[in-house]
Amino acid sequence: MRDKRAQSRRRLDQRFGRHGDLADLAPPPQGWIRTLRDSLGMTSGDLARRMGVHPSRIPAIERGERERTLKLDTLTRVADAMQCDLVYALVPRTSLDGMVEIQARLSAIRHLRNVMAHSRLEDQEVTPDDLEAQIADLAAEFQQRRDLWRTEPDHLR
Repeated sequence: MRDKRAQSRRRLDQRFGRHGDLADLAPPPQGWIRTLRDSLGMTSGDLARRMGVHPSRIPAIERGERERTLKLDTLTRVADAMQCDLVYALVPRTSLDGMVEIQARLSAIRHLRNVMAHSRLEDQEVTPDDLEAQIADLAAEFQQRRDLWRTEPDHLR
C-alpha cells in the first residue's frame, strides 16, 4: 500500500510536470468569460440566448467567475455555449513527494520538540548532528504513516 501511494505520487508529479507553467493560465482581470466573449464579438445577449438564460444573468455570471463564487456546473454551461472546454485541475505548488517529505519532517520536529524538552530537564543535551539524524529517521518513518496529514499545519493553528 505504501509503495502504491508513492508510485501514484510519482505518476501525478510527472503528469503535472508536463504542463509547464500553469500560472500562464491565470484568469485575466475581467475573467475568462468576458475576455473570450469580447474576443469573439459575442454580446451578453448572444451568450444568454445560447445558454437559455435571461440576459441579466450574464453580468452576474461574469462577476461570479471573477469573485470565484460561480458554480462549476454553470461554468460548464457557459463553456459549452461558447464552444469551449472547461478544464478543471488542482495543481500542486510543489511535487507531491516534496509535500509528503515536508509534512513528515514537520511532524517529526513537533514530536521531537516534546522529547527535547524532557531531555533538557534530565540534562541530556542532544548535539545538532544527532538531532538532525533523529529528525531524518523519524520523518522517514512518518512518511509511511496513514495519519501523516491529521495534524494541522502551523498556519492553521
